[in-house]
Amino acid sequence: MKTRILFLCTGNSCRSHMAEAWCRALKSEHYEAYSAGTIAKGLNPKMVQVMREIGLDPTLHQSSKTLASVLAAGVELDVVVTVCGHAHETCPVFPGGKTRVVHVGFEDPPELEKTAASPEEALGHYRRVRDQIRDYILTLPGSLA
Repeated sequence: MKTRILFLCTGNSCRSHMAEAWCRALKSEHYEAYSAGTIAKGLNPKMVQVMREIGLDPTLHQSSKTLASVLAAGVELDVVVTVCGHAHETCPVFPGGKTRVVHVGFEDPPELEKTAASPEEALGHYRRVRDQIRDYILTLPGSLA
């Protein structure tokens, strides 16, 4: 049976989607990957662009959703990986001790974009975080210990 893993961030628009897409692409034999946010802001277009650059299209299997909607759909999670500080601070406690919560923070590309001197520099932030998330996914399952 595959481990059900959810990547949680605040808006479910960027980092959590990158993590879900990478996990589906690189670790699908071991993980059933999901993403969600404490709120749902919709898919970030620049995130979609930089993921498509490397051959992954998050729009094919993913939509912006909340943690509440994932749980309401009956998904029983084994692991929740919070990818931002806010999500980690507001992540609920899961009853029964069956769901483990792990925090791995990544910078927020939309926030970094605000200080970019050019559109290309802004995309560079998205690419850097995309690649950092890929590197993290490659460490699974060891990094969940």
